Order: sequence, then C-alpha cells, then structure tokens
Amino acid sequence: MVYESESVEFKQSLTEDIAKEVIAFANTHGGTIYLGINDTGKEIGISNLDAEYNRLSNMIRDAILPDVTMFVQYELLENKVIKISVEEGIKKPYFLKKHGIKPSGVYVRQGTVTAPASWDLIRHAIHLSDGDSFESKQSLLQDLTFDSAYAEFKNRNVAFTHDKSFALGLRGSVQGHYTNLALILSDQCTHSVKIAVFDDTANTMFKDRREFNGSIFKQLNDSYTYCMLNNRTESIIRGLHRIDAMEYPPEAIREALLNALVHRNYSFSGSIIININAERMEFISLGGLVPGLTTEDILNGISQPRNPLLAQIFFRLKHIEAYGTGLRRIFDLYRDCDRKPTISVTENSFRITLANMNFAKKHAGSAEEVSDDAPGKTLYITDQMRKILDYVATNQEIDEKAVMDLLSIQRTRAYLIAKKMTDIGLLQVQGRGKTKTYRLAARSH
Repeated sequence: MVYESESVEFKQSLTEDIAKEVIAFANTHGGTIYLGINDTGKEIGISNLDAEYNRLSNMIRDAILPDVTMFVQYELLENKVIKISVEEGIKKPYFLKKHGIKPSGVYVRQGTVTAPASWDLIRHAIHLSDGDSFESKQSLLQDLTFDSAYAEFKNRNVAFTHDKSFALGLRGSVQGHYTNLALILSDQCTHSVKIAVFDDTANTMFKDRREFNGSIFKQLNDSYTYCMLNNRTESIIRGLHRIDAMEYPPEAIREALLNALVHRNYSFSGSIIININAERMEFISLGGLVPGLTTEDILNGISQPRNPLLAQIFFRLKHIEAYGTGLRRIFDLYRDCDRKPTISVTENSFRITLANMNFAKKHAGSAEEVSDDAPGKTLYITDQMRKILDYVATNQEIDEKAVMDLLSIQRTRAYLIAKKMTDIGLLQVQGRGKTKTYRLAARSH
C-alpha cells in the first residue's frame, strides 16, 4: 500500500493547489501525486474524468513557470485515479505564474508537507540554476552558422527554426544577439575535444592523438567514433561457440562523453581531454562540481547541471535524461567487473576513468608470489587478497559485508575469496554464522 511521504502526495479532488504540489516536487527531488485518493489512502476516484483530465493538464501548463510540462507525466489508474509523476526540474525555481518568484509563488517539499520556499532557498536555487550565466551572455562571435546543429535536430525529429532560437536560449533579449550557448552549438564553436592514445599506462608515450572541433554535436559524434575505434573486441573460443568481448561498454563511453560535454565549464578555453591506454580510458573536463554538490550526491542521482540550457537541449534531443542517471548507469555496466569506474574531482576539473574490462579480466588473477613454508610450494596473492590483508592488518578483522564493500563485489564472490584465503593459510575464521569474521593467520603476520 502507498502512503503519503516526502515523494508521495494524495489529492481527493482537483483544485488549484495541485499546481503547488507539482512545483514543490519539481523544485525538490521529484515525486508522485495521486489524484482521486483522500488523505487516509482511500480511492475516491475523479468524477467527469475527461473534463478534469483536460483541466489538470491545462492548469499545469498555464499556471507554472518555467515550463514544467516536460517533467510531468500522467497515467490513468483503476477506479478513476490519475497518477501524476513529476521529475526534478532543471530550471529551478519553478513558481506560480500569478505570484512570481517569491515565497507565495515558490514551493518546496519538506517531509510530507508542501511549503513556501524561504527567500534564502529561492536565491540558492537561482544561483545553482544560473551559475555564472555564461551560456546566456552575448557571444563575442556573431557570424555563426548551424549546419551540424540542423542535422542533429533533424536526425532526432526535433524542430530547429529561427523562431525556436529565442525559446532555446540561442538569442538573448539584447537586440536578438547570439548567446554563448549558440556559439557552443554553432559550427564556429571555439572549444574542442582532444583524444590521445598512449603506448604505456603512465601516459607518456604517444601512439596517436586527435583534436575534434566544430559544433558540440560534431565533437560528440567524432569523439565517440574515435573512442569506439580504440575499443577493441577480443574473441574467446569455447567449444563451438565464439564469445566476443569489447574492452569498454559502448554505453559507458557514450555516457562519460556526454557528461564531459554537457557539464564542462565553457567559460574556460581549455579542451576536454580523453586519454586511452591498454588499461583504462579517462575523460577529463574543465570545471569541478557546481556549488553545493558532492561526489556522493551525483552518484546518488542528484542532478544540477552547470549549463541548464545546454542540458535542456540535450534532453530534448534524448541524448540525456533529466533524472541524472548517467553516472549510475556507467557503474551498473561495470557491476560484474573487478575494476570499477572511478571519479576524481578538483575545484576546476572532473575526471571519470573507465577500466578496460578485458585487461581487468586478464589481470584479475595477476598475483605476487609468496614463498610457502613447504618446499617447492608458492602462494599467489591477488590484488583483491592484498586489499583484504591490508584492511585486516589495520582493523584486526573483517567480515563478509566489509569484504563486499571493500572490493565492490557481491556476497557470493566475497565468500569465495575469503574461503580461498583461509584455504591457503592467509586468514583464519573466527566465530560462525552472522558473527563470523576473518583474522590474519599466524603465517600472514
């Protein structure tokens, strides 16, 4: 049974308050409104359903600014209940058109309550959404063409006309001059993506290097194509079957590239850097996290784009989602790989590193040799085993849950590794069942 919560709201009938609920969810972390259910959770249903449905969609479209309709979906459930799903918006703060951007017009979700936002919250939302407003400023270059942009919009079946340029943010209010956002999309874009392929894992010996210029859409397509050219496929023959395995999941490359292009700080003139070697592929973009966000926040799916207008265009073209699931999708693609993606953030840079899956599989068993007391016998300690030994040396003991967290693996794999280490005399078991832990064996000290 569904209950009212921070992300769930019941409404027995359609009133103007529904717009406040939509605004609150769009300004916070999204949520669901059930229209036709009372406060106790009883399904009452909506009478005159067709008329109320049209009134609902018109109200949300006309009463709320900025346009929130792309983040709202409707679903008709049984017993004449309407489910309204609201995603977190990317152009906060959303507000009631008749009241404007002030506490009487801006609402947020606080627990199970929809409440007016304070002036501090409103200012904070504006700051996070606008950033330094670089993309809205007038471009120093005004003689712009958009051949690549027209082609991209056409391929995605999205209109790209002169009339749309103001709505998309390509032209500003000052005599209709082109903005920096227009420059980024134009064929004259002054930014670039540099990709280098190295012959060593220290990234010191070049094998090849390329630089891709032009519209951000051209950079996206050219860079992805080149990365995929360096994404080799290895084949393994097992009986009558051949198994092909790529070094990197193509979708992981796509998501990492989109993240770099959409969220980089374009007020800096430097290029996005992509480094490729036999072990990894890393994407480095200018600009750290937007103020107020941490690495943990973005891994949890909190999305606050540095370039909201650019993000909205990529969302319209269905390159990205408003949910901020890109990074989580990358990590999920590596769920069965021993080496996980890593993220490194500084004040002015963001780097995500993808492990070469084939390289990781080959070296999962790479081990250092340690002589055993028995003549002619050698123990092999893998990288994972070494991490466990280092952990136990510091913390005295480890349980299976800690092994899972330490190595980012599932419980069965954690059990097998720990059992192997006890079998070869590296660890010894203490306790049984839920109280079972592992300590260093006498020979491991």
